[in-house]
Amino acid sequence: MKLAEIARQLKLEVLTAADKLDVDVEFGYTSDLLSDVMAHGREGHVWITLQVHQNIIAVAKLKELAGIILVNSRSPLEDTQKKAEEEQVPILVTADSAFEISGRLYKLLKKE
Repeated sequence: MKLAEIARQLKLEVLTAADKLDVDVEFGYTSDLLSDVMAHGREGHVWITLQVHQNIIAVAKLKELAGIILVNSRSPLEDTQKKAEEEQVPILVTADSAFEISGRLYKLLKKE
């Protein structure tokens, strides 16, 4: 499923790289530990986290993730948002908790 369709169906706010949502999402990965995402995140995954610092962009690029979903209405730090635009990494935001959005994403992807 395309990231754009996930954003639409889950009512996610797109903060960065809105023109890069035409990427396929195969699965999601939920973690707040960067080392854990580096070990287990895969290309085509969307990462669900509450982390807002600039290092999330580096991890997303390294692992070729489809995008990052920030939970609990968190906003990326200013330098994080700027880096995400420069690197063309989609950051999306939801008011849902990590538990809630993970379940909703899983259900959505399993329908396909």
